[in-house]
Amino acid sequence: MSDVESFPRQSARTRRFTLGEPRSFTACPDSGRVLFLRALSGTDARTALWVLEPSGEERLVVDPAALGDSDDIPPEERARRERARETASGVVAYSADTAGEVVAFAVAGEVWVVEVDDGTPRRLDAATPAFDPRPDPTGKRVAYVHGRSLRVIGADGTGSITVADSDDELVSWGRAEFVAAEEMDRLRGYWWSPDGGTLLVAQVDESPVPVWWIADPAHPDHPPTAVRYPAAGAANADVRLHLIRLDGGATEVQWDREAFPYVAAASWAEGHPPLVTVQSRDQLTVRVLEVDPADGATSTRHEDRDDVWVEIFPGVPAWCGDRIVRISDSDGHRRLYLGDEPVTAEDICVRAVVGTDDDSVVFTASDGDPTQVHVFRWDAAGVQRLTHDEGVHAASYGGRTTVLSSAGLDHHGSRHRVVGPTGERDVRSLSETPSLTPEVRLLRLGERELSAGLVLPRDHTAGTPLPVLMDPYGGPHAQRVLAARRIWLEPQWLADQGFAVLVVDGRGTPGRSPGWEREISRDLASKVLDDQVDALYAAKEVERDLDLDRVGIRGWSFGGFLAAMAVLRRPDVFHAAVSGAPVTDWSLYDTHYTERYLGTPESDPAAYQQCSLLDDAPALSRPLLLIHGLADDNVAAANTLLLSQRLTEAGRMHTVLPLTGVTHMTPQESVAENLLKLQVEFLQAALG
Repeated sequence: MSDVESFPRQSARTRRFTLGEPRSFTACPDSGRVLFLRALSGTDARTALWVLEPSGEERLVVDPAALGDSDDIPPEERARRERARETASGVVAYSADTAGEVVAFAVAGEVWVVEVDDGTPRRLDAATPAFDPRPDPTGKRVAYVHGRSLRVIGADGTGSITVADSDDELVSWGRAEFVAAEEMDRLRGYWWSPDGGTLLVAQVDESPVPVWWIADPAHPDHPPTAVRYPAAGAANADVRLHLIRLDGGATEVQWDREAFPYVAAASWAEGHPPLVTVQSRDQLTVRVLEVDPADGATSTRHEDRDDVWVEIFPGVPAWCGDRIVRISDSDGHRRLYLGDEPVTAEDICVRAVVGTDDDSVVFTASDGDPTQVHVFRWDAAGVQRLTHDEGVHAASYGGRTTVLSSAGLDHHGSRHRVVGPTGERDVRSLSETPSLTPEVRLLRLGERELSAGLVLPRDHTAGTPLPVLMDPYGGPHAQRVLAARRIWLEPQWLADQGFAVLVVDGRGTPGRSPGWEREISRDLASKVLDDQVDALYAAKEVERDLDLDRVGIRGWSFGGFLAAMAVLRRPDVFHAAVSGAPVTDWSLYDTHYTERYLGTPESDPAAYQQCSLLDDAPALSRPLLLIHGLADDNVAAANTLLLSQRLTEAGRMHTVLPLTGVTHMTPQESVAENLLKLQVEFLQAALG
């Protein structure tokens, strides 16, 4: 089969070449072993649990085939996977004790435990359906969430108790509310104390949150699903924290919840009190609180304020010795702090903290080039870069052991290397080799030096004009232009269908500076679109074969919003668009994301009006394909349907492709494969 025929199928079968790639590493401090997840092959969607021993031996611990049918997923776990963008099955998440000897995981709503040295999974007699099981640091007990309750059972299957429960169906214990999981990267709702005797537990009351209904039009006999969705300007869930001791007694953690309603992060490390990060509703202030485990009182260890917004970062706060590790934006720079002292240079844009111990911090950052991400370590001697090859690097850290995962433009997939006191070891990748190799030119375009990637057909003859397909995300918290080969596989296949594919990261995207990200405050539209236009014209100066009389644009989620906006507001530049799962009216998107950039609909109605596409409908004069999953609980299908209604009322021809049973992701193989082909057919017809 040719690349034209085979690549969409191969990409769909391999979940965009992620199956078989090692992930979710845990470096165990006590044993030196490394736990990780990996499918048994590059086309097997069932994920297994593995261990890499200090000797270098790689051993299968849990084979998903031995666990039975894992498709019967409880709604709570299904929602967690949607927030985590998890598309696999089998052992998709796990948690281990400190020694890395006892591991807990959930399959089909049941709690399983495996002792790594024994390698025989045991199903515990826990209440079902259950999700998010976590052993305590000593490995003696396992906590898990069942319905509205948090429960604990012995790792040997005995001594089951209910730690916290609620008679109110809208009040739950131990779960993360929607905005915490979707926007704050907090997927959990409880944390063990280091001695395993106490739990810090979130109590979530969703009764104030509006009810939205998600129906399945293809199955009218099925009742719609009620979803508590906190749309911009509406009420959020009420979140409290409690310290619950297994020997009896509970204490509520005290802070000014009215001023700081968001619980962004929490952690509890050996030898230290718990740390909790809370944020104000307007997101202008973030506090790091130290919690007294005896009485639940809190003291403010650090406070960050900003006139635009305060960002939340992965991996912090954390302890390094007796100092708190955090990331903070100050004077236009994003730096790593220990206590009040910045320890990184101003030209290093810190992204996340990977791990800490008593005297070192491992973190990721971009060092002058936003298309590359490197791993660094700070210790008393200063900052050292641990990765040197060009590319995008990630890491896990624990007990002086660092797991480095490195992607680059010169090789397929990622390379995984364990560096520790016992030497270096590699972790094999079983991912499939793609049927094509992309050829991308990374560029800096225009006076703002916009990061861009340009991909031409591999059989292109110089001097032959090419229609242009712009393929952005273009919004906050996501980059498309990175020095990693897998990112450019789909753009290369699109280019091989006869396009010059141009991908641009404009203002608002991460990796450059806090000021660059804050450029889009109160305006998610004009600057974002201007950057795509400016980059297009600048790219023409680099590559004369770009035919600017035939320019298409496609995107998903924020990229879908950008694509639809492009043909509605700049038909002089863009001649066709494919808009997937777009936000068309920002009052229909969630509180934490939308209010960070636009305020509330009540406080700044003009910002919402300016960023809404609904009133632009009469201006449509170009071909537009709207695609939306009808089961999407993140960007509701109402966004596409309302724009379609406005377009119809204005007499503007357009195409709508509804995806039955599809959420914000499209993991279904047949859907993912054919959706790519359908987009190409639409664009080829529209652009001639």
